[in-house]
Amino acid sequence: QVQLVESGGGSVQSGGSLRLSCVASGFTAGCMGWFRQAPGNQREGVAGIGNDGRTIYADSVKGRFIISRDNAMNTLYLEMNDLKPEDTATYYCAADPRRQYIFLSDLLATWRFGNWGQGTQVTVSS
Repeated sequence: QVQLVESGGGSVQSGGSLRLSCVASGFTAGCMGWFRQAPGNQREGVAGIGNDGRTIYADSVKGRFIISRDNAMNTLYLEMNDLKPEDTATYYCAADPRRQYIFLSDLLATWRFGNWGQGTQVTVSS
């Protein structure tokens, strides 16, 4: 079974950077993504990466965040730059062993993924 463990969250100032990591076990191939959820809000997709390496980003983070994957270490990363207070949320990584997708945007949808980490908190202050 798949197990995902996020790390790297913390408190940063506006404009700062942070790098999140997600170590996956029981998972060798498929699609992965980063999602976030602020109190009172629904969980939303932030960035996704297909088994083919293609990536997609939410408009709100495009140009600021970078998703990447280290296949050898089986680790997913999210490089977060120019952080803003509205980025404050609990960030979750997700994995789906299915390699194929119809639309790349599906990798930003919660319904695509059945495996989730426990989350790591990111707080951005002004």
